Amino acid sequence: MRVHLKGDAICTLFLLVTLCFLLYSQLEYLIPVGNKEPAPKRPLVTPKTPSGPRAPWRPMPAEATVPRPQGTPTVRRTEVANKKVPTTTAAPLTDSAFKHYLLNKDNRNFNLLVNQPKKCRKTPGGPFLLIAIKSVVEDFDRREIVRKTWGREGLVNGEQVQRVFLLGTPKNRTVLATWETLIHQESQTYRDILLWDFMDTFFNLTLKEIHFLNWAAEFCHNVKFIFKGDTDVFVNVENIIDFLERHDATEDLFVGDIIYNARPIRVQKSKYYIPETMYGLNIYPAYAGGGGFLLSSHTLRKLSRACSEVELFPIDDVFLGMCLQRINLKPILHEGFKTFGIIKPSAAPHLQTFDPCFYKDLMVVHSLKVAEIWLMWNLLHSPRLSCTQKKQVKKPFQWKKKAQMTPQASHLR
Repeated sequence: MRVHLKGDAICTLFLLVTLCFLLYSQLEYLIPVGNKEPAPKRPLVTPKTPSGPRAPWRPMPAEATVPRPQGTPTVRRTEVANKKVPTTTAAPLTDSAFKHYLLNKDNRNFNLLVNQPKKCRKTPGGPFLLIAIKSVVEDFDRREIVRKTWGREGLVNGEQVQRVFLLGTPKNRTVLATWETLIHQESQTYRDILLWDFMDTFFNLTLKEIHFLNWAAEFCHNVKFIFKGDTDVFVNVENIIDFLERHDATEDLFVGDIIYNARPIRVQKSKYYIPETMYGLNIYPAYAGGGGFLLSSHTLRKLSRACSEVELFPIDDVFLGMCLQRINLKPILHEGFKTFGIIKPSAAPHLQTFDPCFYKDLMVVHSLKVAEIWLMWNLLHSPRLSCTQKKQVKKPFQWKKKAQMTPQASHLR
């Protein structure tokens, strides 16, 4: 009996030792050697990393009833779906860029590094039309396509046309180390570069506006009319000259795609955010879309003086509208200016809007690529161009007789 009990005790003791050994080995696996404290549990939700101080305001373009093309990159929908990143309307501004703007926003006097003082002296009595195009140093290909297509200098419909490009210095001068040499070489070749000593940023587009107006008032006072636009537009200069020949350059004229009742955007995440401390009113004055507009020399001189009296505003289009309001001049809306491109009517989804027959009666169409500008120019000037509906539209669309046409649909027809 004693032997039996002793065997059971030994067996039980062996099992206990084995169990303790297993428990100890599990603890050794869970807890690293030299650290017997249990590791902290991970939170179920990863804490957000605090971001830097948000800029007090971000001056950007206005909100309008028509969607405005955005100049800064946005997150693509496919990327949002795949990567689950939050969508934003614009890349966030860095504190340094905003701080730099605030420190220099009242400085409106910058040196002219490259000038064309004889631009408007080539023609006796001055040119009929001066084409002024906003550009940046690195966009040589866009300037070149403008020179070879709608921005050609010389006689157009019997009227003299001259051209200048408006530039500031690059934001990052180390990216293109030879930019100064290239710009001076380009200026010597074409004699159409105006370069000022301010950084070419979105914030400084207003500086480009006022410096050009001052330059034109001083060096091109004998010009009759001015077209001012971007490099990514297609301009039918023949139509513009035909329109301007019916007007007097000694009278006020400001024509374009006029935007009315645009409201400042108060959402800080928006690319176009303007705080009430910057602009307290609920509606902007009427202004022209920046794709392109026309003005007379008489209006140019008045605007040049008004710009020195109006506080600088970081949105150049709206700033010019403020200057127009200052001189009590109402801009004129013209249907030939398509700042937002040719809008396809919803009733005709098959309609091909990139058609020379749509462009031949217009003045300005915005947001075209370099190849599209070259192609449209050649299509419009082709002797084989025929704008019969059967040849130009594969599936002709017929409006119902009783249907009420919108202005856009009526124009496209």
